[in-house]
Amino acid sequence: MQRVRERSDTVVRLVRRGREPVVVQALRSATAATIAYVVALHLSPEPAPLTAPLTALLVVQVTLFATLTNGIRRVNSVVAGVLVAIAFSLLVGLTWWSLALLIVASLGVGHLVRVDEYVPEVAISAMLVLGVTTVGDTAWARVLETLIGAVVGLGVNVLLPPPVWVGEAGESIEGLARRMRQLMLRVGEQAAGRTPFELAAARLHEARRLDHAIVEVDAALRQAEDSLRLNPRVREGLLHRVVLRTGLDTLEICTVVLRVLARSLTDLAKERDPEPLFPPETGAVVEQILSEVADAVVSFAVLVTTHVSRSAESAEDRLAAELHQAAATRDKLAQLLLEEVQRDARQWQLHGAVLTEVDRMLDELDTEHRTRRLFEELDRHSQELRDRKLSVPWLRERVRRLERRRRNRRGAVGRSP
Repeated sequence: MQRVRERSDTVVRLVRRGREPVVVQALRSATAATIAYVVALHLSPEPAPLTAPLTALLVVQVTLFATLTNGIRRVNSVVAGVLVAIAFSLLVGLTWWSLALLIVASLGVGHLVRVDEYVPEVAISAMLVLGVTTVGDTAWARVLETLIGAVVGLGVNVLLPPPVWVGEAGESIEGLARRMRQLMLRVGEQAAGRTPFELAAARLHEARRLDHAIVEVDAALRQAEDSLRLNPRVREGLLHRVVLRTGLDTLEICTVVLRVLARSLTDLAKERDPEPLFPPETGAVVEQILSEVADAVVSFAVLVTTHVSRSAESAEDRLAAELHQAAATRDKLAQLLLEEVQRDARQWQLHGAVLTEVDRMLDELDTEHRTRRLFEELDRHSQELRDRKLSVPWLRERVRRLERRRRNRRGAVGRSP
């Protein structure tokens, strides 16, 4: 039984590793490069058409959207470089000074045709073509091989659809939420008793390190957003992107508030050392409220990354219950802090800051606030899509004509007896 369990665990680990971006990228790139080379051997006049597999290797990306965008820019960069090389070969040939002019001109042309990160590829293609003897034949063979590599790279992503990286992005978001929860629990524990200034400063430094985690999660989310674009297997790609992006924005705001809270407690520890941060009863309530907010942060992350309707409803109900309990604890904390300030007005601004930061996190995690933010983002994306469509002149003129006809019809109906 133990052996069967170990084997099943090994299989699960292999399957998960097989879905890692590095593994997927290596397999897909190798497949595309090999196919491109075989096709180019039959179509290109060159004995070793390595430009085709090189292009396929650079074009194939983890997501279909990135493959399409990189493929177009890649082809544009190579064609532009070949044309620049042909022009230089007809005018000046290859010398040390013409090579310098070729590089400068190629980089300038690369910026003009807007190939972004493939600007150096324009100069590379121009130098490779200009360096051969039969410039004309080699130039057009290079263009042909580039087109073969780009088409094969696109075909590999169509026939072998890339995975949707929403699950990985969701795991990153949940991992960030759990890190925030652990830090909140430790901050709450230090608030319940005597906290040396050095310990409070260490918690503040730990809160600042969450910025690096935000960057990593944002990278995973961008990859997930690209995998949803132009993917035939996804029906509601825009909704998934908006839900994940707004969820990460909320967690990022909560991370900033948590860092400010840690800073307030650090300043309070510095002012009150060697006394405790709060009286025993108030400290216990501070620990309780931070524990409840920490649980709500994790529930919010689960809600954001849950796509099944029934599971999403249960996650939302759990989050609403936790926020309701945290709101009651917050009112209790407000009363205790008010009594504390009335007895001792020292550091009253720090006590008020603690309460304000708790209010901010509760407001960001509120379900109504999240729903309103989702609708705003969906409306904004819809408006951007309409504006993009109307940016085409003939389409904009067509819409204006339809509007004029509609107004004329309304006027005719109003004048009829």
